[in-house]
Amino acid sequence: MLEDIDRIGPAIVVMVAAGLVLLADIVAPLVLGGHRREGDRGWLAFGVLAALAGAAVWAATLVLRDREAPAFSGTYSLDAFTTFFTFLFLGVAALVVLASADTVRKLRFQAEFWSLLLLATSGMMLLAGARDLMLIFIALELTSISQYVLVGILRDDRSSEAALKYVLLGAISSAVLLYGMAFLFGIAGTTKLVAPDGVLSIASVIAEGDPGTRAALIGAAVLLAAGFSFKVGLVPFHMWVPDIYEGAATPVAAFLSVGSKAAGFAVLLRIFHEGFGADSFIGSDWSNLFAAVAAVSMTVGNVIALRQTDMRRLLGYSSIAQAGNIAVGVAAISASDGGFGLGSSGVTFFLATYVFTNLGAFFAVIAISHHIGSFEIKDYAGMAKRAPLVAAALAFCFISLTGLPPTAGFWAKIYIFNAGIHSDLVWLVIVAVLNSAVSAYYYLRVVRHMYLDEAPAEGDIKISPMLAVALTTTVVGVLVVGLVPTFLIDAAERAVTALV
Repeated sequence: MLEDIDRIGPAIVVMVAAGLVLLADIVAPLVLGGHRREGDRGWLAFGVLAALAGAAVWAATLVLRDREAPAFSGTYSLDAFTTFFTFLFLGVAALVVLASADTVRKLRFQAEFWSLLLLATSGMMLLAGARDLMLIFIALELTSISQYVLVGILRDDRSSEAALKYVLLGAISSAVLLYGMAFLFGIAGTTKLVAPDGVLSIASVIAEGDPGTRAALIGAAVLLAAGFSFKVGLVPFHMWVPDIYEGAATPVAAFLSVGSKAAGFAVLLRIFHEGFGADSFIGSDWSNLFAAVAAVSMTVGNVIALRQTDMRRLLGYSSIAQAGNIAVGVAAISASDGGFGLGSSGVTFFLATYVFTNLGAFFAVIAISHHIGSFEIKDYAGMAKRAPLVAAALAFCFISLTGLPPTAGFWAKIYIFNAGIHSDLVWLVIVAVLNSAVSAYYYLRVVRHMYLDEAPAEGDIKISPMLAVALTTTVVGVLVVGLVPTFLIDAAERAVTALV
């Protein structure tokens, strides 16, 4: 039992820290004198960073001690895949903490913000290692509920409306997801995705290939795909994305754009790679489903993004299109034997590069828009003169999102398109390439405003040191992976080998 607890130790550290942040917010003012809601509590951010660092150290020691093994009777698995996403989620949370410190200082509910961020992160960490439908659902709801509250934490009309939409649509998607899980449980008689030989699991039941279960399994796959499509922002379950990005605090939108997406796709790989199996007798059915969803998501996201005038909504529709790119890798998993490993490792590698790129874009938007008081694209005119380094960072991240060298986004698209070609999804890759060309228009439109248009106002834009560190880290990450992608590709491929 203690060994099992040790294996989920990093997630426990983050959960406990969430409670300690709230406790410290209550106790510290009483000890120091004064009222709880008075004074600057910026020190809480450093406590959160310390907790995330502690969780990362614990995760590293698990690797060094070679503790990789199933835990809690196979409900959770500590493996290379889990470890990869654990570090990814901890990195996302740390960068968001750095970028949002100044924004959070203006909030009344500072401790609650940090606590919810930590709880959402812990849920994502559990999702990466979950091998049981019950744990998947519990961890997913822990993440989702924390995010619902984060979206509405500004407590103004716009954020409250966004939070309400998110809650209502999220509840529906959770119900659909649970219904799909119930289908699987009814067919297999167990909630475990995989288990040792001789032990009943969803994977073993599907591997038997009973024709009588085909229709029910396809129905379960459709319901699960629909539920997770909402979580990652795939069409036709994408309508919440631009509204939530516009209504929530920008650091929260940044966190949702990468954390929620990475967690959702990580679970998709667990369920469809491990549970359903790439070579199962219904493999081609769910592969075709994701191929269609990928094509529609890329097209809808990019076409609607062309008409956007608000940076947050542009990034929202961009996020939908990028989710479509990632779904190409999911479709490639079972399209043919050639794309089996490439599809899963392509998704994993793409998500890692997307974290750096999209967070960098959001952090640059935070730096600019919070200073000028506007998110309108036209108000970014002449920004290259007022904030040359921030404008360069935003332009570089947009180049990466387009998929141009020498950026991480270039290699991410090359890798995942290669998986599609090896899986005989050439038509889907052609659609993806055409959509990348479309995306270049609206990304470079912003760059044109910043570099070629005259600034409507004078004065340099200065950003806080913590935001500068976060922005610099993301840009350096995009550049380093763009120049030397092999280390991250190798890490992604090692992570995927853990999937059965």
